[in-house]
Amino acid sequence: MPASGTRIALIDSGLGMLPTAGWLRHLRPDAHLDLLMDPAGMPWGGRPGEWIVERVLGAARLAVARGADVVVVPCNTASVTALVPLRAELEPARPVVGTVPAVKPAAASGEPFGIWATEGTSASAYQADLVALFATPGQATAVPCPGLADAVEAAEPGAVAAAVAFGASRTPGDVHGIVLGCTHYPLVSDAIAAALPNVRLYDSSRAVAGQALRRLGLDPAPDAEPAGVSVLLSGDEGDLPTTARSYPVGAALAGAGPVGCDLLPPPVRDDALADAGASVPRL
Repeated sequence: MPASGTRIALIDSGLGMLPTAGWLRHLRPDAHLDLLMDPAGMPWGGRPGEWIVERVLGAARLAVARGADVVVVPCNTASVTALVPLRAELEPARPVVGTVPAVKPAAASGEPFGIWATEGTSASAYQADLVALFATPGQATAVPCPGLADAVEAAEPGAVAAAVAFGASRTPGDVHGIVLGCTHYPLVSDAIAAALPNVRLYDSSRAVAGQALRRLGLDPAPDAEPAGVSVLLSGDEGDLPTTARSYPVGAALAGAGPVGCDLLPPPVRDDALADAGASVPRL
């Protein structure tokens, strides 16, 4: 099915949307992407819930006014906080797809795994509920990674290296996998993999992109002719920030060309992909 004229909106405060946007661009380059970032309001993580809801709803209303056919929220904080009111306003007329960390496929491996996430997410009932739902007792270890998301957002290699080294030092030696529990972390998956050799990384950005396409009734078509990519910064038309373009996937999106697999975080194998748009609770 052609995606000509299809618009996919992604809403996040900053660069955490890039991995999911990259997968969407790779899988269906003929779908127009609207990237709605919020530099005036970032970071969302420490904001009150009501504030986040209003910010996400405002961005979604703008996306709908621009013709969005589906709204994707590639942000754990926004998904947990705003997805229910967002769906109440937009569905069933317009699908909404949220984000869930890839705890389910990591748990399905049967091996011990860690969950790298922000300090707030690591201590949250949300993450604890995911672990209780999918993992066996003692299988998962929360690994707070203070400063890593901020370092990725700022595209500061030294700060990224220090935060990754700190996370690696707190990761148990017996883990076989790491769930990337913040959507910023896949942008530095190479650094994380180098710090934890022989440990498999689990990231949900490919699954979120796939869920968005399924909600639209679209199959992957990586060879399709590319459509456009638009950027809105706190509601105003603009360009991808320089920090975004410092990452290969961000540079590719800024050029509005195709995005190759080599620029993207490796997906969990297809047979283990959780429906990241539907897992807990139907995110």
